[in-house]
Amino acid sequence: MAVSLGSVIGSVLRAIASMAALAYLGPDFPWGTLFVNVLGSFVIGFYATLTGPGGRVFAGTRQRQFVMAGICGGFTTFSMFSLETFLLVQVGNLPAAGLNIGASIVTWLAAVWLGHILASRLNRLGGV
Repeated sequence: MAVSLGSVIGSVLRAIASMAALAYLGPDFPWGTLFVNVLGSFVIGFYATLTGPGGRVFAGTRQRQFVMAGICGGFTTFSMFSLETFLLVQVGNLPAAGLNIGASIVTWLAAVWLGHILASRLNRLGGV
């Protein structure tokens, strides 16, 4: 329930932030997505560190799920990717961090390409 509520909040905030960035910076570049991904990455890194073991602020599991998986996940899926990659670098596991970056980019682009191809084929079907 906490993640669901957070996701609703994050998704609405994402729409507002994206539209605002596009209104100020124009539609010639995906400024909205870039803005929310950078901001979401900052927020999840900040909150995870602040509320994690040894952090200054105590947050229970549900509160952390509400903010990190819910709000940040609804705001941007990139925030969790950024945090996980940062944590791998922080513990010195550079090969895994590099693999995470490379595999993520390749699979995201491959999924977009595959979705595009399948939808294009579906669009060409007659009488459906």
